[in-house]
Amino acid sequence: MERFIRTEWMIGTQGLHKLDSAVVAVFGLGGVGAAAVEALARSGVGTLVIVDHDRVSLSNINRQLIALSSTVGRLKTEAAAERIRDINPNCRVISYPLFYQKDNDHQIFTQKIDYVVDAIDSVGAKLDLIERCYRNQIPIISAMGAGNKLDPSQFVTADISKTHTCPLARVIRAELRRRGITTGVKTVFSPERPVKIDQKKEHGRHVPGSIAFVPPAAGYLMASVVVRDLLAR
Repeated sequence: MERFIRTEWMIGTQGLHKLDSAVVAVFGLGGVGAAAVEALARSGVGTLVIVDHDRVSLSNINRQLIALSSTVGRLKTEAAAERIRDINPNCRVISYPLFYQKDNDHQIFTQKIDYVVDAIDSVGAKLDLIERCYRNQIPIISAMGAGNKLDPSQFVTADISKTHTCPLARVIRAELRRRGITTGVKTVFSPERPVKIDQKKEHGRHVPGSIAFVPPAAGYLMASVVVRDLLAR
């Protein structure tokens, strides 16, 4: 297929078939998740499960690939699905426009999922998803904090037990420990110290600052981990 010919040169025909037969779920379609899902689509992943309850807003335009003047107000899952199908019409897209939580995860995990990308920004939902995958031996890569940072080159992959400096990672480590999980969770995190800003609120909660080139870098790194792990099977 000419669409993926240059990818095939890199990973071979068998590698391309592996990706085409894979099912990858991306939870959260913000700056990190939108970049990850697009990279996976452009890599030739055959089935993408996308989960997000939110709609595109003007404040998303500075960093989210799915956020355009033409998509403001639309469900993020709709905007992402349209973009994925425009990239690869043969990609099977399964959309769940909902907020992930324990009482609805059975809807999503009815199909076999080969890999989970966690780009959720809600701590409780993130913890529940990580635990769900950990207990059921579903491979997962989890994004730590990408807000209030300026240097995309500092993102690295590490086990949750090896993360440091990142405020979100510190919270996730502590909360997972309470659930009996101390290691065995792959993450993407940055040791860059967050830029100090005046706390802003959106929809009643504190939100970090962000810039165009940081969250997508984390998403691309996550997609790279997923693709390499799938090819290694």
